Amino acid sequence: MEKLRREFYSKSALELARAILGFNLVHITKYGRLVGKIVETEAYMGEHDKAAHSYNNRRTKRTEVMFGPPGHAYVYLIYGMYYCLNIVAAETNIAQAVLIRAVEPVEGLEKMAELRYQKSLLTCSKKEILGLTNGPGKLCQAMNINKNNNGQDLCGNRLFLLKAEAPPENDIVTTTRININYAEEAIYFPYRFYINSSPYVSVRNKS
Repeated sequence: MEKLRREFYSKSALELARAILGFNLVHITKYGRLVGKIVETEAYMGEHDKAAHSYNNRRTKRTEVMFGPPGHAYVYLIYGMYYCLNIVAAETNIAQAVLIRAVEPVEGLEKMAELRYQKSLLTCSKKEILGLTNGPGKLCQAMNINKNNNGQDLCGNRLFLLKAEAPPENDIVTTTRININYAEEAIYFPYRFYINSSPYVSVRNKS
């Protein structure tokens, strides 16, 4: 598999969010190599997107990485306890990003279970295995992604994406984003994408 280069990330978050479905997210950690297939993403379109941290070009210490070059990790904390991994898209000073909402475990499942549940994979129920990485906070916990990864270059050798076969078009669902009730009209934007056949999707479109 080929590691994604900087130019691949130099597209709108909306385009990137769909383009990376099926690709592998790789984190080389002190626990070993942890790999997950990306099965759900959300695009955050910056200046005119009320759901984006960078709405109205809001530039703070936290959002600064979003204004930098594409192909970097934007990691932030929610509810004071869960990290979320985003990929900076577009171009420098155009603050767009793609949230990785869910991945399907590929490599390092035993360690993911230990990191997520503090117990062996062998003792996990089927529900717990499906719950390893089916949400943004869950996948970061299972893949040991935290504030230390914020600003990390995804073209480096520690945290990166590997190109893989894209899912069939008829297996991709386009729908609205999750938990953005504050975002007024932006709650209706169809900026979330997921692979319908994956059991690791966090929330399915009821319609």
